[in-house]
Formats: sequence, C-alpha cells, structure tokens
Amino acid sequence: MNRNPSIDWTATPAAVWRRHRQGLRAIRRLDPIGWGDLTGIERQQLELARNTERFLAGEPSNNALLWGARGTGKSSLIKALLNRYRASGLRMIEVDKDDLVNLPEIVDDIAEQPFRFVIFCDDLSFEVGESGYKALKSVLEGSLELPPENVRVYATSNRRHLMPEFMEDNLKNELRGGEIHPGEAVEEQVSLADRFGLQLSFYAFPQDVYLQAIDALFPQVADRDELHRQALRFATSRGVRNGRTAQQFYRQYAGSAFGA
Repeated sequence: MNRNPSIDWTATPAAVWRRHRQGLRAIRRLDPIGWGDLTGIERQQLELARNTERFLAGEPSNNALLWGARGTGKSSLIKALLNRYRASGLRMIEVDKDDLVNLPEIVDDIAEQPFRFVIFCDDLSFEVGESGYKALKSVLEGSLELPPENVRVYATSNRRHLMPEFMEDNLKNELRGGEIHPGEAVEEQVSLADRFGLQLSFYAFPQDVYLQAIDALFPQVADRDELHRQALRFATSRGVRNGRTAQQFYRQYAGSAFGA
C-alpha cells in the first residue's frame, strides 16, 4: 500500500518525514546552495560525488557517514549534492533521528520507484539506551530481506561512532589468548558506524582555508588585508574557523563597506 500518494517524485526532488501526519511532505523551498559554493572540503566533495555517481549508475556504492567538527560543511555538502544530481534522477528524503523507527515503511514505499533515493539523517547520534539505531541497521544492511538497490543512507554527525564513548567502555576490554576483545558497548558503537562503507572526516579550517572562504564570499572587496583582519577577529570571537563562521561573517557584513 502506498502511504504517500501525494508525492510526485517526477516533480519533487526531496521530501521530509512528518511525524504528526505519519507520512512524507514534499519540501517546498530547497536550499539553493551550489556545488561550487563550497570551499575547503574539495576532497570530501570528490569522494561523495564519486560514490553518488556510482549509485546513480546502478554500480556498487556505499552508505556514507560525514562526521567531524560542527559547522565544517557536512550538511551543506549533502544539500549541494542534491542540487547537482537531481536532474540525473537523485531524490532525497530527510528523516529525523527520532523518526528512524519509520524507516522500513519509508523504504517499502519507494523501493519500486524508478529514482535513486538518499535517506538523509542530519546530526545523527544516539545516547546510551536508545534503540532507534536498530531500524537504521536493518536499512543499511538488511535482515532476512536485502535493502533495496535504489536506496542509500547519507548521515552527518559530530561523533565518529554515532554513540557516546566513555572511559569505562574502554576498561571493559578483555585480553584473552593474547587477543584484545572489546566490551559489548564499544563493539555496538563500532558496529553501527561500520555499516557506513564511506566515512568522510571534517575538521575546523586552518586559517588560509578560512580566508579562502571569506574571499569567495566577498569577491568585489578591494582591501583584502582589512577584510581578512575583520574576518579573523570575527572568528576569534566565536572560537572556531569554519564554513559556518564565514557565512555568519558574510551575513553580518554583506552590504557594508565590505560588501559594496
């Protein structure tokens, strides 16, 4: 039974799962960020693009986990990916962590569609005792039934293993027969992340990359030295240099003497 008859995937590139209606809603206003708007993450762009192109071509491809420091372009890369490949048949469904229990039903509804779907889970992580990751595991690798070939999961997270890691977990490691056997908590954390065959790491920008992002946002500014001084001061006040900080600086100063 099709639970989402209102979604016309021919005209709709993306949808989001809404808990209150227990169904998908077409996204009306997509973020217009372009592939060329991204700065400082060229390696990650190349690897994710290659994996996505293989997926679209029906070739072997992986689920992807984009992990690392906040504000470094993980979510922006996913949004730009959709804008780049939507004309090639890529479709995207955003599912919140708390709604992952509905993943099997979502996947069932799109398994026979002629499009290729990325399930997008933004800022994904789990706390001790949460069980929502079990539905995610079944979609990533299947259970008795294999996952559909037209679905992949792309997730972003600040945590490499998606779950918290505590010192006491490491203390539960055992040495048996000369081999280290991790405790159950550690094993469970790693097993979930291991189901993402493509793992891309993101880090805070070094100063030169941050300034490259600033220059790309202010192409008409003549006084680069002053622009850079102000941009570095702005980043220092926030304690981090990354793409988000560069965007915030642009939104604050665009249209001023810098943006003229």
